[in-house]
Amino acid sequence: MAGRWKNDLTLDDVTPRGIYLNRRQMLTSLTAAGLGLSVSPAAAQGADLEPNTFEDITSYNNFYEFGTGKSDPAEYAGQLTTSPWTVEIDGLVDRPGPVSMDDILSRMEIEERIYRLRCVEAWSMVIPWQGFELADLLEMAGVQDGAQFVAFQTLLRPEEMPGQKRPILDWPYIEGLRLDEAMHPLTIMATGLYGKPLPNQNGAPLRLVVPWKYGFKSIKSIVRITLTDRQPETTWNLAGPDEYGFYANVNPNVDHPRWSQATERRVGGGLFSRRIDTMMFNGYEDEVASLYRGMDLAENY
Repeated sequence: MAGRWKNDLTLDDVTPRGIYLNRRQMLTSLTAAGLGLSVSPAAAQGADLEPNTFEDITSYNNFYEFGTGKSDPAEYAGQLTTSPWTVEIDGLVDRPGPVSMDDILSRMEIEERIYRLRCVEAWSMVIPWQGFELADLLEMAGVQDGAQFVAFQTLLRPEEMPGQKRPILDWPYIEGLRLDEAMHPLTIMATGLYGKPLPNQNGAPLRLVVPWKYGFKSIKSIVRITLTDRQPETTWNLAGPDEYGFYANVNPNVDHPRWSQATERRVGGGLFSRRIDTMMFNGYEDEVASLYRGMDLAENY
């Protein structure tokens, strides 16, 4: 397993949130968590852009379980019951079974990670998540030798998730990672953002965050995690295999069939904001490129 990740973004990249913690308090919390604050090329590129607001992060979302509009999750997700919450861990693990969210929170090391979010529609944000490395949860369950992939499933509750009453997608939402991707120290399970519990519209109470992949890979409101020896099916790949691959790595050289991925728009700058170049692997190339050495990334998109 790789060593624990060290942060390479700075507070200049983060959406300001004067309604909660000020800059000094945020710096203190990051220092306490033992995370590095060195400036990377990825951070430098974002520093001169108009920052997002806290409201952007919680009001501009893709979460089709609540509707296809960007504002639908914020409008309708408040009715979702997120406590109590149980995650079923099964498949090729030594200790299968249900785990309560309370138990997860009591056993995992929660820390803050400042990550870029890049969506396939060519928009991006920078978000400070609270969470823990997925590898820690999988190790708690005991990964068996035959496991090669990790499959995830979102809650299916149409009475509280009105988008599931429509055949927009084949519900419940499912996603998957290769095991080495899941065990990478950049891959986290988010439980909060900006020091608060994760808002419903952002995937409460537990969502995956894989920062070098397009946002649809970071499945929300997870209720099942399955270790398997076969590549799992994924919702968007089933819906549009020519548009949404299993890997979904951010790649400016591989366009979506209906639009370019070479540039992106930072949310918060308005429709006419300056676009910036999309970075390979969303700026995390040094950390994750070795996972795909020898692969044709245009074929394995």
